[in-house]
Formats: sequence, C-alpha cells, structure tokens
Amino acid sequence: MNITVTGGAGFIGSHLVDLLIKNGHQVLVVDSLEKQVHGDKKPDYLNPKAKYIFDRYEKTSVMDRWVKGTDVLVHLAALVGVGQSMYQIKKYVSGNTMATAKMLQYLLNKKNPIAKILVASSMSIYGEGEYFCEEHGLVYPHLRPEKQFSEHDWEMGCSLCDHKVTPVGTTERKPLFPTSVYAVTKRDQEELVHAYGHSYDISTTALRFFNVYGERQSLSNPYTGVLAIFASRLLNNNRPVIYEDGKQSRDFIHVSDIVEGIYAAIRAEAAGHFSLNLGTGKRTTIKKIATILRNELSPETGLEITSAFRSGDIRHCFADMHHTKRVLKFHSKVKISDGLHRYVRWLARQKPEDNFIKAQKELQKKGLV
Repeated sequence: MNITVTGGAGFIGSHLVDLLIKNGHQVLVVDSLEKQVHGDKKPDYLNPKAKYIFDRYEKTSVMDRWVKGTDVLVHLAALVGVGQSMYQIKKYVSGNTMATAKMLQYLLNKKNPIAKILVASSMSIYGEGEYFCEEHGLVYPHLRPEKQFSEHDWEMGCSLCDHKVTPVGTTERKPLFPTSVYAVTKRDQEELVHAYGHSYDISTTALRFFNVYGERQSLSNPYTGVLAIFASRLLNNNRPVIYEDGKQSRDFIHVSDIVEGIYAAIRAEAAGHFSLNLGTGKRTTIKKIATILRNELSPETGLEITSAFRSGDIRHCFADMHHTKRVLKFHSKVKISDGLHRYVRWLARQKPEDNFIKAQKELQKKGLV
C-alpha cells in the first residue's frame, strides 16, 4: 500500500514509519518539524527508505504533492500541549481543527479516492474517566469543584449522591467532556474525519491514544507527556513535581504498542466508522511512575508532591479495551515494567533541557495552577 503519514517525523509517527517500511509499504511523510518539538534540526532517527515533505500538510501546494497516489492516510499531525492550549487558544484551534478542515475540504474538492483515513484522537476528549457508584451504577462525573481541591479531598464523588466512586475502564460510549482547548481540538479532528467519511463513503477510524511513552519522545518540550517531563527533570538532577497527592492514575502505553495498534487499524478489513481506545486497560499512579523513574535515573533525588492542583486536571482515566480487541484483534503486549526499562536505557543517552519551571510560571501567570 501507499501510505501517507502526517506528523510522521514525530515521536509516534517515526516509529509507525519504521513498522510500515519493515512490512513492505511505500511511505510518504509530511511533517512541518514543529520547533517546540524538534528544535532547529531534523531528527536523526528518520527512516531513509521513506519519502519526506517537510512542510505543513494542509497547504494546497503541499497537498498537490502528497494526495495523489495515497491509498491510506494516517493523520497524526497536531499541536500537542494541554496546558499551553489554554492560553494559546487560537494557535491550537488553527493548527488542529482548522488545518484538518482545510485538508478535508481539499480532498472533497479533488474528489480524492483515498480508501481509508485514520486520525489520532486522544483520551483527553473524555475528561474524567468512567466510575462505578454502589448506589447508581456507572456514572460520568465532571470536574471536581475548586472547594474540594482546597480541602485536599482528591477522589471523585458521584454526581447523583456525592458518595465516593471507584474508577473503572473508560469505554468509547462514555459521554465526551473535554476539559482543555487541546482536548476540544482532538475531538474536532475525530468528528470532522468521521463526518467526512460518513458523507462520502470513506472508511474512517479514530484512535483514542492514552498516555504514550517511549524512545524518541521530546524531552525538552515542557508540554509533552508526564513521563518525559519527569525524565527531563531527573536527568538534570531536579525533583519531579507532582500535583495533588500523586495517587491520580493514568493508562501508560509504550509507543511500540501504539504503532502496532495503528497498523492493525490500517490492515483491518471491517469498513465503517470506528472510534477506538488504544491503551493497556491498566492504570498506574503518577507517584508510582515518578518513583520508578527516580530510582532508575537519579536515586538521590526526591519527589516534590505539592498538594496543588491545575485547572482542568482529571483524577483517573484508563482504557476499557474490549471494543478495540473485538474490532482490531489488538491488545498491548509491553508490560509497564518492561516498557520503562527500555525507556530508561534510551534516556541514559539523552541530554535534555529542563524547561518545566518556565512552563509552570507561564501557567501560574495565567491562573491555571
């Protein structure tokens, strides 16, 4: 197949490109090399067997070059940064929502024959995860009120009876409640692609990535994943900063599993319009993740548990993978212990800048911390 990957020079995209080429596909990468992610130079891990266009994928002159001959489009390109999106609203809406809309408009106008479109969505579109209340069953609480934060009462309560609730795997049927501009734009990308596919009979799949970690993740970008932020702090002998009490939990999936999930979606014979979780189905606390990294990278460094909170933060969210297993026959293989061991071996060779404090001050200035 001829497969085009937008954002294919990035963390997830570059691993996907390697896997596609290994399996005999022709791959074209379109990537603008966002400076906040890549700095001032091309990454040194780019697969020489792929073709590359280093420009914005949604520019008409660029689409004229990559659209023709594409069988499958994997749309990974997006600005990533939950906190930053809250004070750079126009940039994120333009770079994610509007850029995707421009691309789809072009495909429509050109009556493009692309057979399948896959788009990277995000667990952030859920907001809080799914919970179980002993009295009311499955419930979908919204954000915790500031009064609860101020009392250091961190766990979620039932929205119907205020009793404490137990986190369970979040299914794709959960109502969406994005709590950041970034999350809104990821929902936009997902829904725009599905609307286009429904209307013009093109198979579409939105893959809702949970917390991806692994080799090649940008370490100097202070708005990337929490593991990368912790690692950058530790590699500079600084304490990882943990909000609340550290017992909030997420679903951490290694990048090798994510790209296997994407590849399963590319190969899937089922036609239609699917929104699918890509996670492990297991949750790990933020404090545990920070402790493992600290013990591996800088044992003498402590952890800073602040009991502070950030606007829009959720308490628990991890994937229910039953729907994905049924549709894609996919399940993650890399255990968190093995994935972190691989990650640490790669981290030992890195020398990142620690830009966390600069980003934190920006969020504090905007009243978001």
